[in-house]
Amino acid sequence: MTPRSTNEAAGAGPARATAARRASGARRREEILRIAVETFATRGYHNASLAEIAERAGLTQAGLLHHFPSKTALLSGVLELRDSSEIEALGPGRPRGTAFLDHLVETVRLNSTREGIVRLYAVLSAESVTEGHPAQQFFRDRYDGLRALVTEALREACEPGEVDAGLDVESVASAVIAVMDGLQVQWLLAPRSVDMAAVTRRVLTALLADLRPPAAGPAGSGPGDASGTP
Repeated sequence: MTPRSTNEAAGAGPARATAARRASGARRREEILRIAVETFATRGYHNASLAEIAERAGLTQAGLLHHFPSKTALLSGVLELRDSSEIEALGPGRPRGTAFLDHLVETVRLNSTREGIVRLYAVLSAESVTEGHPAQQFFRDRYDGLRALVTEALREACEPGEVDAGLDVESVASAVIAVMDGLQVQWLLAPRSVDMAAVTRRVLTALLADLRPPAAGPAGSGPGDASGTP
């Protein structure tokens, strides 16, 4: 073995150890976040404690704070985890017009398979209206961004010049978001009685009909009709 290969071999050991520690730390963070999601969803942010989350994760509270230096930092990690896949889908290459509205319906359908995430969102968004809640700015920004996206999609779903200038499309977008959030609460309380995706699609179709003049297309044309989304 040459001196160079000997040095390379000597350096490989610490590098592998460092990589292994990082991978172990990432897995530990994922486990902490999973438990925090469950805990915040069932107990709310204020009623959940770091000690409880640490115990469920098999850590001391100091061990948990090594990964998340505060309860607020842990909440931020939970919110980022909850939002990451949806943010990626709404990037610069997002679907447009009715295709975006189809995406909303598909998101609602997906939510019906992940009760824990829906419960987390419902609990934290409701709590965030209280004074000083650490998630308040997150939800304020989220609603502002989503309202802008839905407003743009509604305009795109109609031909240029079709939307009556006197109509407040942003208020229609607010209604869409209100329906989606309200359905989540109803579904959490009575999952067998509420088909969130079907109701969301019906509401979107009705709202688009209000935005379009009668000659713009056949009644009922809306999200899913041309895209093939079930």
